[in-house]
Amino acid sequence: MGEKPMFGLTPGRVLTRNYRVDRLLGMGWEGEVYLVSERLTGVHRAAKLFYPERNPKDKAATHYAMKLERLRDCSMVIQYHHAEQIRLQREPVSVLISEFVEGELLSDMVNAYRGKRMPTFEALHLTRTIAAGLAEIHERKEYHGDLHSHNVLVRRRGIHFDCKLVDMYDRGRATKAHIGEDVCDVVRILYDLVGGKKHYAAQPDVIKKVCCGLKRSLIEERFPTAWHLCRHLDTLEW
Repeated sequence: MGEKPMFGLTPGRVLTRNYRVDRLLGMGWEGEVYLVSERLTGVHRAAKLFYPERNPKDKAATHYAMKLERLRDCSMVIQYHHAEQIRLQREPVSVLISEFVEGELLSDMVNAYRGKRMPTFEALHLTRTIAAGLAEIHERKEYHGDLHSHNVLVRRRGIHFDCKLVDMYDRGRATKAHIGEDVCDVVRILYDLVGGKKHYAAQPDVIKKVCCGLKRSLIEERFPTAWHLCRHLDTLEW
């Protein structure tokens, strides 16, 4: 993870009276996420602690919780449970408790492949899964806002991939531009999955017809929504 966590909660520490810290799961711009266990049942949950300076008047935490609640029926959204407030280092800290999802970050998964890139079919199959989950979010007039391989959690299930979003961002009310940005981000994920710029020239047409050389105007013209991208992937000819 590189940087040292600001809160640095140690395993075994009691958090919000009801939970015990197991380990740090990750860090981001807004805060830190820990694996925690319910003290009564031992059930695992995820606890996101917001940095006070990044959460003025609880705006970031409230927005994130409300967004998760609005999207609770979407397959790619982690289920939000409740919020609590604790004091750490003499400051009030907001904590959001949500389901704990098994899996690994997409960035870590790709790094485990030979040459750090996925075979064509696997990459397209995974991209289709992400695009379909994103389309559900867009149908509810919401968006992700900063989609990349470091905030997609992936778990293999037979020949399928289960994906969840680790973070979602607030960039104002959903607009056509936000939707378009999300679609471009999914295409960029595919581009990176198969090797990025270094290997793009040698990619087959099925990849190039989706990636469009990462030219945003071409991507948005070909795939105005995530569902357009899904339909294209569903009708590919090999």
